[in-house]
Formats: sequence, structure tokens, C-alpha cells
Amino acid sequence: MLTRADWLRLAVAIVATVAAGVANRLGAPPVAQFVVAAVALAVLASLVGQATERLGDRLGPGATGVLQSALGNLPELFVGIFALRAGLVAVVQASLVGSILGNSLLVLGLAFVVGGARHGVQRFASDPPRMISTMTLLAVAALAMPTLIHSLHTPAEPHAEALSIASAIVLLVVFVGSIPFALRGGPTAVSRGASEAEEPGEIWPVWLAAAVLAGAGVGAAFASDWFVAALRPAMTTLGLSDAFTGLVVVAIAGNAVENVVGIQLAAKNKVDYALSVILNSSLQVALGLWPALVLLSLLLGTPMTLVLPGLMVAALFLAALVGTLVITDGESTWLEGAILIGLYCIIAASFWWG
Repeated sequence: MLTRADWLRLAVAIVATVAAGVANRLGAPPVAQFVVAAVALAVLASLVGQATERLGDRLGPGATGVLQSALGNLPELFVGIFALRAGLVAVVQASLVGSILGNSLLVLGLAFVVGGARHGVQRFASDPPRMISTMTLLAVAALAMPTLIHSLHTPAEPHAEALSIASAIVLLVVFVGSIPFALRGGPTAVSRGASEAEEPGEIWPVWLAAAVLAGAGVGAAFASDWFVAALRPAMTTLGLSDAFTGLVVVAIAGNAVENVVGIQLAAKNKVDYALSVILNSSLQVALGLWPALVLLSLLLGTPMTLVLPGLMVAALFLAALVGTLVITDGESTWLEGAILIGLYCIIAASFWWG
């Protein structure tokens, strides 16, 4: 059943969500609303990750991988939908780029630093993460095509929206095709060794995990709405650009599951599982979340294309390429992590002015 840590996480999630709702209802200052809603979103995302992991204890490694990837991106999906409904297309595009950058550079770097500081050089099976990274690189290449066609002024340039829709459908087909492979425990699945089994007292009944997931999902939907409602006023107050807000602030808030879970697993020396969680998130954003939001934007009346600023595309390729190279040797050190974090900070700083 629930441990003391589980009860504490649940209590914090409830308090943060209620506080975000009260701040929104009472018309608190925009920055305060934004911060409280972001905290609620992050805690709820962490709760989703916890419940997914506990439910996965009974489903096997393949199903756990699919469940973790799908439900772990729920907060990002909700934020994207509400932001598109508010007309913040540039923020949504930047946040999707930021999700891939954040996981491939910042979160992976933090996991390497924390794990390396506690355990020295950490070794892992390189084949599964290399496969995930390669697929992410290929997905990023597909996402970049509409931008290249626009930048090179090809005959397809006037049809950017149609091309984006076609690309989104192709990526979603590939995503759906990868699910059976993941369910069989392929390279894109989250796997655990026997040494990583949970203590008996930490195993949740299926009904409890499902109830926590449902409650956290509903809470995340409300928190996302409040988060987006406070987003534009907070940006104006703080003087933040659309690009920086989406790339850094929204992306980090929406990626709280991978930020917390991946780093915790690396600290416990469960580096294979940590890499699977972190790298799978980037892959699922590129293959699933991004094309899904492109199609949903048509229903919301604010069409979003895959045409991005050139610097964002370059940053995406850098992140995907570096992420692929750094895991090739099957070992990680804190210095590699520090370099990844440094690269992320430089890229983020380059978007500070827009």
C-alpha cells in the first residue's frame, strides 16, 4: 500500500492543486498564479509517474514502457491544448522543442552528474538507449523537413500546412507501429532488472494505482488550464519572450516526470532504467505528442505547422546528435553530464531575447 513518502507526495499534490485553483479564482498577481500553477503541474506530473511505475509493476516491462511514455506526457498534452486554444502557437512550438532539448541535454546531464557523483563511472547496456536515440534523431529529421522546405523556398513552400499535416500523420503511424514492438519488451520499452524490484510494502493494488492516475490526470488538466491562463500575463510582467518561455519554462514544468524520476533512478544506480525513461520521453514527444498537437490544432481553430525558426531546428539536431553520441560507449561520468548541462544553458541563453 502507500508508504509515508507516497502519502506525502499525494498530500503535496492536493495542496498545490487547491492553491493553484484558489489563486486563479481570487485573481492573484499573474506571476504568483503562474508559479503556483507550475508547482502544482510539476507535483501532479510526478504523481502520474509514481502511479504509472507502480501499475507497471504488475504489467511487465514492455507495457510499463508504453504506459510511462504515454501518461508521462499527459501534462504536456494538456498544456499544449490549452495554449493552442489561447492562440499561443509559438509558445507550444517552442515548448515541444524544449521538451526534446530538456530531456536529451538537461535531464540526461543531471542524471549523469548525480549518478556519477554518488557512484563514479556508471555502466549500462548501450544497445537499447542507442536504438532510442537513433530513432529520435530520425524523427527530428522528419520534423525538420517542413522548415527546410520553407527556408529553401522550394515549390512546396506555399503548402506548409498540408505538408505538416502529412508529416504528422506519417509520424503517428510510425508511433503506433512501434507500440507492439515496445509491448514485447523491445529497445523502446522501459526495462528493470531483478535487482530493481520494489519492496513488498511498496507494491500498490491495481485499483489504487488506477485511482491515483485518474485523480492526478484530472488535476493535471485543471492545473494546465490555470497555468496557461496565467502564462501570458506573467510573460508580460517578467519580460519573457515566447521562445524562451516555451523552450525553458513550459518545457521544464511539463517534463517534471522525467526530471524527477530519471534523476532519482540514476542516483539509485539504476542507470539503464533512468536512460530508458529520459530518452523515451524525447522519442515520444517527437513521434507522438508533436504530431498529435499538429492535428488537434486544426480542431481548435489555431493551426500549428512544423515550420520552425532555423535556430530551433539546429538546436534540435544538436541535442539529438549529442544525445546519441554520449551513450554510445555504454558508460557515463559526471563530467559528461556537466558538459550536457552547459550546452543546454548556452542554447537556452541564445533564446533569451526571442
